[in-house]
Amino acid sequence: MTFEGIDRPGRAALGRVLLGAGAMGEGWAPTFAAVDRAAFLPELMWPFDTRTQKAVAVDKAEEPDAWFAAADSDAPIVTQWDDGEHTGPGPGRVSTSSSSMPSVVYALLRDLAVDEGMAVLDVGTGTGETAGALAHRCGGRKVTTVEVDPSVSRHAGARLDTAGLHPHVVLGDGAKGCAGNAPYDRVLATVGVREIPGAWIEQTRPGGLIVAPWGTHYTHADAVARLVVRRDGTASGRFTGPVEFMKLRGQRLSLPPHKHYVMDEDGGADASTTGIPEGEFLTPPYSALPFALGLRVRHCVQVVAAPHEGARAVWFYGLTDRSWACVVFREGEAEARVWQAGERRLWDEVEAAYGWWVGHGRPDHARFGLTVGPGPAGRRVWLDDPADSWSP
Repeated sequence: MTFEGIDRPGRAALGRVLLGAGAMGEGWAPTFAAVDRAAFLPELMWPFDTRTQKAVAVDKAEEPDAWFAAADSDAPIVTQWDDGEHTGPGPGRVSTSSSSMPSVVYALLRDLAVDEGMAVLDVGTGTGETAGALAHRCGGRKVTTVEVDPSVSRHAGARLDTAGLHPHVVLGDGAKGCAGNAPYDRVLATVGVREIPGAWIEQTRPGGLIVAPWGTHYTHADAVARLVVRRDGTASGRFTGPVEFMKLRGQRLSLPPHKHYVMDEDGGADASTTGIPEGEFLTPPYSALPFALGLRVRHCVQVVAAPHEGARAVWFYGLTDRSWACVVFREGEAEARVWQAGERRLWDEVEAAYGWWVGHGRPDHARFGLTVGPGPAGRRVWLDDPADSWSP
């Protein structure tokens, strides 16, 4: 498809890139042409540069060319800060709503395997673009989109109406789904979750799919879980690849401050060393290692400090107690220093998990899977075979 009917060259070029890279299936090309991302973006927005990790304000009234260039780029755009409490043109403290990268959106839609006439629950309306794409593909009244933020939901609904796309726009907690329009053939979440809500499984027909970014609190990154719902009330499937989404508000992590863990200079810590090289341990954020470590080391958060005078510290904090660990890598040194204290020896657990990952051939995301069932013990992860699973 050449996208000749698209009037902005940048947008047409983006469509060709998404098709050529395989992020967007050919069946979604007519939807891309019909549902313009720019129509769902606010006048003031903050495109996020993944290289610099910074967001810079762009106002459509003052910089229309830059605004449309950002809209037509394969980059995330922040559309709300601090749950709407932020004022002023500069970035706020925490981004809380956004327009995701088009390559990520259309990859999720591809994984969803949705078709005309299917009933879909879209969790996390955001700008409304994804709900609009689903409404274009499935038929507006077959799509229900749920958003927890009143202002975000209101603006998305208005933009969807203007675009002539009419899904059911529901204000509410996405974790609860929308039972009134169930059952669904598909559930798509465009927010990261740490627990697959039971309501999503209950509201999906047997054989239906749930596609959701899922991960542990170990890192902020997620992986896309593609789960098939079974008649016994469980859902199971593999991960398709890494992503990063803002977290469902009810599942955000609230980590106690550092001083609540390390009370004094040495914190009564045990000291040791490790021979794991920094270059092997500190892999890129979307690589498989931190995801795998999060699956093997329960209730733990990793925080990587900025390098300072040739050294880099990596901290580990327990979530069920005040156990902590720190490993400091130094340039030119074969071994890194380790300190750990508390009921758990977190670095020992992390080091063992690293050895497990290496010993299993350094598996990527696609070799891992997730099974979710009723009750707190119903969440299991696995490598290659669901029969060999553990509780993360």
